Amino acid sequence: MSNSPYLPDSNFLKTLLQPLLEDFQHWFGRSQTMLEDHRINFLSQEQQAKLLERVKQSQQEVNTAQLLFQATDGQVGVDTAVLFTWHQLVTECWQVGMRFRMENSQAVTTENPESSEPLRD
Repeated sequence: MSNSPYLPDSNFLKTLLQPLLEDFQHWFGRSQTMLEDHRINFLSQEQQAKLLERVKQSQQEVNTAQLLFQATDGQVGVDTAVLFTWHQLVTECWQVGMRFRMENSQAVTTENPESSEPLRD
């Protein structure tokens, strides 16, 4: 238990922050894969490259936070402003991903209406 009323308990940080950092890594990893593997037509190439760079930068920041968190046995937190910035970026990537999938599924359906039938094993 922490000695200061202003410092959160390390068990609380482990319970809350550790899975949150893992989630950020997961979603940034998926976003990086999408941005590297696909041309997002509704973004300019410059916009896509900048979004990818922001994702990579945030991944590095999350990785650093995870390393510090582990090295201090959960005694280091992350500023809520930083968490909020990461959350906004994840949300932006989700929106890009949803629009990308929606536009691609519509294009496939328009080109080949039979492709809208479910796949069978």
